[in-house]
Amino acid sequence: MVAPRTWIASNSVGGLQLLVLKDMRVFIVHAHHEPKSFNGSLTRHATTALEAAGHTVVVSDLYTMGFNPVSDRRNFITTKDPNFLHQQSEEIYASENKGFAPDIRAEMDKLSWCDVLILQFPLWWFGLPAILKGWVDRVFAMHWAYGGGKYYDRGPFAGKRAMCSVTAGNVASAYSESGMNGPISSILFPINHGILYFTGFTVIEPFVIFAPRRMGQQEREIHLKSYSDRLLNLSSAPLLAYRKLEEHDEKWVLKISPKN
Repeated sequence: MVAPRTWIASNSVGGLQLLVLKDMRVFIVHAHHEPKSFNGSLTRHATTALEAAGHTVVVSDLYTMGFNPVSDRRNFITTKDPNFLHQQSEEIYASENKGFAPDIRAEMDKLSWCDVLILQFPLWWFGLPAILKGWVDRVFAMHWAYGGGKYYDRGPFAGKRAMCSVTAGNVASAYSESGMNGPISSILFPINHGILYFTGFTVIEPFVIFAPRRMGQQEREIHLKSYSDRLLNLSSAPLLAYRKLEEHDEKWVLKISPKN
């Protein structure tokens, strides 16, 4: 794992000091099968805007790559136990013996390289598309992306930032506190907290587009402009606040302050 680069202190806004990188390395993991989809537009727009601003962008277009989302022995070129596949044991062994398959190693190298990770995907069945979930299952390996006391704010990706850019099929009100689908923050919690923050990323508030198929081109252009503004101002983008490891006891339960 390459040590994260330092975000440099800049001017303060509203009493809060901003941290910036003038030459960000951005890794976009794109998970949509149709290049002409709005997800495709978002990834192309992000790449153009970021590169025009002097940043470097690498995209893993999972469908175009034919990425295999199935996690099994093909993850490894080493074998710890040929008689029983225990995923985490094999991941630890591979981490210690340079034993990951080339397709996984390539994605790990991109994660090590980047300053910012963006997951670009449509919300399918209230979660990640299978190809992106499989990417996480295979690439976020134990002893490399987590484990050994390296979790949450102490995770291997501490110092890096991550954001979900998501399209959802229904209108925004359906994903509100009183909406039928439930709040979008709760739907994305397993991703933002359970994947990104769990491995150490500082998590940027997700960029969500609701019901893009119901929009006209003019409205889509407005959202693309908003996305550019978000990407070019990541130093001031709102962050999701999660509790630190030190705030919990040995049973992973939040410590209760003693009563006066």
